[in-house]
Amino acid sequence: MQKQPIPIPIRVLVVEDFDILNEHFRSMVDTAEDMKLVGHAFSGKTACDMVEQLKPDVVLMDIEMDFKHDGILAAKKTIQAHPGVRIIFLTVHEDDETVFSAFDSGAVDYVLKTAVEHEILDSIRMAYNGSSPIRPEIAYKIRNEFRRIRHNQESLLDSINILSQLTPTEMEIIDLLLKHKKISEIAAERQVEMSTIKSQINILLKKFNKSRTKEIVNLINEMGAVPFFRQVNKGDRAAR
Repeated sequence: MQKQPIPIPIRVLVVEDFDILNEHFRSMVDTAEDMKLVGHAFSGKTACDMVEQLKPDVVLMDIEMDFKHDGILAAKKTIQAHPGVRIIFLTVHEDDETVFSAFDSGAVDYVLKTAVEHEILDSIRMAYNGSSPIRPEIAYKIRNEFRRIRHNQESLLDSINILSQLTPTEMEIIDLLLKHKKISEIAAERQVEMSTIKSQINILLKKFNKSRTKEIVNLINEMGAVPFFRQVNKGDRAAR
């Protein structure tokens, strides 16, 4: 009778800076017959060194250790040097920024430290087999982020359309607003009455659908369009 081949255990490295939790996750891995604990670390830097030495298949990585995103930085370095290593983040953080930064690093899964034992062990098995799921709570965040990006894209297109229709005078007024000039200073520089500038600014506010000039300034700063105004108005002044 032919002997069944003994399955090769999943090599796991545990990275967690809190002693009790580090021991808890190590014990968890040790109890799994299909896994082998190859080592443990308490910081991202040490984790990178140990990955190099121990060649784990899966790394259970805390996010916040020596500093806020220590684990995320370590994951990026690890995956860059060893693309085949699977990173699973264990964390207490559920905010959108941390979740997206975690997946952007190349991690394959994101599990809360409060998860039950079988959920964490199953996440290791799925990571090893390349079948890590997108969990419902993560999918929800991704959908919201997608909607936010789409909304921002539409707003950006609207703003670009408005910018393309501005007159040279409006461009110059916005450039001066970007330089934090007051209405009286703009009127003096353009050698016109303050009432004229106020009227032109009111037209700008309607075009941008804003109630204050500060909102226009903030929008242009967010778009990164300040150099565009500088260059256009520099050319206009040189042509005078």
